[in-house]
Amino acid sequence: MSVRLLHPSIQNGVRVGDREHPGGTLTCKCSQRPVKVKVSGGIAHNHACGCTKCWKPEGAAFSVVAVAPSANVTVIENGDKLAVVDSSALIRRYACDACGTHMYGPVEREHAFQGLSFIHPELLDNDNWPEPGFAAFVSSIIEGGVDPSEMDGIRSKLKEVGLEPYDCLSPALMDYLATWTAKKSGVLRQ
Repeated sequence: MSVRLLHPSIQNGVRVGDREHPGGTLTCKCSQRPVKVKVSGGIAHNHACGCTKCWKPEGAAFSVVAVAPSANVTVIENGDKLAVVDSSALIRRYACDACGTHMYGPVEREHAFQGLSFIHPELLDNDNWPEPGFAAFVSSIIEGGVDPSEMDGIRSKLKEVGLEPYDCLSPALMDYLATWTAKKSGVLRQ
Protein backbone atom coordinates (compact mmCIF):
# COMPACT_ATOMS: atom_id res chain seq x y z
CA MET A 1 0.00 0.00 0.00
CA SER A 2 1.42 3.39 -0.92
CA VAL A 3 1.31 6.23 1.57
CA ARG A 4 -0.12 9.53 0.38
CA LEU A 5 2.22 12.43 -0.32
CA LEU A 6 3.41 13.81 3.00
CA HIS A 7 5.15 16.85 1.44
CA PRO A 8 7.55 16.95 -1.53
CA SER A 9 10.53 17.99 0.63
CA ILE A 10 10.16 15.12 3.13
CA GLN A 11 8.50 12.29 1.20
CA ASN A 12 11.74 10.43 0.51
CA GLY A 13 13.58 11.40 3.68
CA VAL A 14 14.61 14.51 5.52
CA ARG A 15 17.62 16.20 4.00
CA VAL A 16 20.09 17.60 6.52
CA GLY A 17 20.18 21.37 6.30
CA ASP A 18 22.28 24.18 7.71
CA ARG A 19 21.43 25.12 11.31
CA GLU A 20 23.27 28.42 10.68
CA HIS A 21 21.15 29.17 7.61
CA PRO A 22 21.32 32.91 6.85
CA GLY A 23 17.77 33.36 5.54
CA GLY A 24 16.83 34.36 2.01
CA THR A 25 13.88 35.46 -0.10
CA LEU A 26 10.49 33.74 -0.10
CA THR A 27 8.71 33.86 -3.48
CA CYS A 28 5.07 33.01 -4.18
CA LYS A 29 4.04 30.72 -7.04
CA CYS A 30 2.96 33.48 -9.46
CA SER A 31 4.78 33.57 -12.80
CA GLN A 32 4.14 37.31 -13.13
CA ARG A 33 4.68 39.88 -10.40
CA PRO A 34 5.42 37.32 -7.67
CA VAL A 35 5.27 38.43 -4.07
CA LYS A 36 8.73 38.39 -2.48
CA VAL A 37 9.44 38.43 1.25
CA LYS A 38 12.96 38.75 2.66
CA VAL A 39 13.88 36.72 5.74
CA SER A 40 17.02 38.20 7.29
CA GLY A 41 18.72 35.70 9.54
CA GLY A 42 18.04 32.15 10.53
CA ILE A 43 14.83 30.22 11.01
CA ALA A 44 13.90 27.87 13.84
CA HIS A 45 11.52 25.06 14.78
CA ASN A 46 11.13 23.83 11.21
CA HIS A 47 8.53 21.05 11.16
CA ALA A 48 5.86 19.29 9.14
CA CYS A 49 2.41 20.55 10.13
CA GLY A 50 -0.90 18.79 9.56
CA CYS A 51 -3.20 21.62 10.66
CA THR A 52 -5.88 22.71 8.23
CA LYS A 53 -4.82 26.38 8.28
CA CYS A 54 -1.27 26.03 6.91
CA TRP A 55 -0.63 26.30 3.17
CA LYS A 56 0.35 23.01 1.56
CA PRO A 57 1.61 22.16 -1.93
CA GLU A 58 -0.98 20.51 -4.18
CA GLY A 59 -1.68 16.94 -3.01
CA ALA A 60 0.41 17.17 0.19
CA ALA A 61 -1.05 16.15 3.55
CA PHE A 62 1.41 18.37 5.46
CA SER A 63 2.97 21.78 5.17
CA VAL A 64 6.56 22.43 6.13
CA VAL A 65 6.73 25.51 8.33
CA ALA A 66 9.30 27.29 10.51
CA VAL A 67 9.52 30.55 12.43
CA ALA A 68 11.66 33.67 12.20
CA PRO A 69 11.59 36.81 14.32
CA SER A 70 8.95 39.08 12.77
CA ALA A 71 11.47 41.93 12.80
CA ASN A 72 13.50 39.86 10.29
CA VAL A 73 10.61 39.39 7.83
CA THR A 74 10.02 42.14 5.25
CA VAL A 75 7.84 42.28 2.13
CA ILE A 76 10.15 43.49 -0.65
CA GLU A 77 8.08 43.07 -3.84
CA ASN A 78 4.40 43.12 -4.82
CA GLY A 79 3.02 43.40 -1.30
CA ASP A 80 -0.15 44.87 -2.82
CA LYS A 81 -1.10 41.26 -3.70
CA LEU A 82 -1.10 40.13 -0.05
CA ALA A 83 -4.23 39.61 2.03
CA VAL A 84 -4.79 38.13 5.49
CA VAL A 85 -6.42 34.70 5.19
CA ASP A 86 -8.21 34.76 8.58
CA SER A 87 -7.93 37.90 10.71
CA SER A 88 -9.31 36.09 13.78
CA ALA A 89 -6.55 33.44 13.78
CA LEU A 90 -3.58 33.65 16.14
CA ILE A 91 -1.24 33.43 13.15
CA ARG A 92 -2.18 36.22 10.70
CA ARG A 93 -1.28 34.35 7.52
CA TYR A 94 -0.59 36.70 4.61
CA ALA A 95 -1.27 34.97 1.29
CA CYS A 96 -0.89 36.05 -2.31
CA ASP A 97 -4.41 36.81 -3.54
CA ALA A 98 -3.49 35.59 -7.05
CA CYS A 99 -1.90 32.16 -6.43
CA GLY A 100 -2.97 31.52 -2.82
CA THR A 101 0.54 30.87 -1.49
CA HIS A 102 0.92 31.76 2.19
CA MET A 103 3.97 33.98 2.45
CA TYR A 104 4.33 34.70 6.17
CA GLY A 105 2.21 34.68 9.29
CA PRO A 106 3.10 36.90 12.22
CA VAL A 107 1.83 36.30 15.75
CA GLU A 108 0.91 39.80 16.88
CA ARG A 109 -1.32 39.34 19.90
CA GLU A 110 -0.22 38.30 23.38
CA HIS A 111 1.03 34.72 23.15
CA ALA A 112 4.24 32.80 23.80
CA PHE A 113 4.95 33.05 20.03
CA GLN A 114 4.30 36.81 19.84
CA GLY A 115 7.01 38.45 17.75
CA LEU A 116 7.54 35.41 15.55
CA SER A 117 6.40 34.91 11.96
CA PHE A 118 5.63 31.52 10.48
CA ILE A 119 7.12 30.92 7.03
CA HIS A 120 7.35 28.07 4.53
CA PRO A 121 11.08 27.45 3.97
CA GLU A 122 10.48 25.63 0.67
CA LEU A 123 9.64 29.06 -0.79
CA LEU A 124 13.17 30.33 -0.05
CA ASP A 125 15.53 31.03 -2.93
CA ASN A 126 17.99 28.48 -1.53
CA ASP A 127 17.57 24.97 -0.22
CA ASN A 128 20.03 24.76 2.66
CA TRP A 129 17.48 25.74 5.32
CA PRO A 130 17.42 23.69 8.54
CA GLU A 131 15.65 20.38 8.12
CA PRO A 132 12.28 19.72 9.75
CA GLY A 133 12.68 18.20 13.21
CA PHE A 134 9.23 16.76 13.94
CA ALA A 135 5.67 16.50 12.65
CA ALA A 136 2.96 18.47 14.49
CA PHE A 137 -0.83 18.22 14.55
CA VAL A 138 -0.71 14.91 12.72
CA SER A 139 -4.31 13.91 13.54
CA SER A 140 -5.51 17.20 12.05
CA ILE A 141 -4.95 15.88 8.53
CA ILE A 142 -8.15 13.88 9.08
CA GLU A 143 -9.97 17.23 9.32
CA GLY A 144 -8.44 18.04 5.93
CA GLY A 145 -9.96 14.94 4.33
CA VAL A 146 -7.50 12.12 5.01
CA ASP A 147 -9.25 8.84 5.78
CA PRO A 148 -8.57 7.78 9.40
CA SER A 149 -7.64 4.30 8.15
CA GLU A 150 -4.49 5.86 6.60
CA MET A 151 -3.15 7.25 9.87
CA ASP A 152 -1.05 4.26 10.99
CA GLY A 153 0.71 4.22 7.62
CA ILE A 154 1.23 7.99 7.68
CA ARG A 155 2.69 7.92 11.19
CA SER A 156 4.95 5.03 10.16
CA LYS A 157 6.12 6.94 7.08
CA LEU A 158 6.83 10.07 9.15
CA LYS A 159 9.00 8.00 11.50
CA GLU A 160 10.66 6.31 8.52
CA VAL A 161 11.73 9.69 7.08
CA GLY A 162 13.01 10.82 10.49
CA LEU A 163 10.13 12.88 11.90
CA GLU A 164 8.53 12.05 15.22
CA PRO A 165 4.75 12.49 14.85
CA TYR A 166 2.90 14.51 17.50
CA ASP A 167 -0.75 15.45 17.76
CA CYS A 168 0.31 18.82 19.16
CA LEU A 169 3.76 20.47 19.01
CA SER A 170 7.05 18.89 20.05
CA PRO A 171 7.58 18.36 23.80
CA ALA A 172 10.11 21.24 23.91
CA LEU A 173 7.63 23.68 22.34
CA MET A 174 4.77 22.44 24.52
CA ASP A 175 7.01 23.02 27.59
CA TYR A 176 7.77 26.52 26.30
CA LEU A 177 4.06 27.30 25.90
CA ALA A 178 3.22 25.90 29.36
CA THR A 179 6.08 27.86 30.96
CA TRP A 180 4.92 31.10 29.32
CA THR A 181 1.37 30.48 30.57
CA ALA A 182 2.57 29.62 34.10
CA LYS A 183 4.68 32.79 34.28
CA LYS A 184 1.81 34.90 32.94
CA SER A 185 -0.57 33.50 35.57
CA GLY A 186 1.98 33.88 38.38
CA VAL A 187 2.35 30.15 39.07
CA LEU A 188 6.04 30.48 38.09
CA ARG A 189 8.15 33.55 38.71
CA GLN A 190 9.45 35.58 35.81
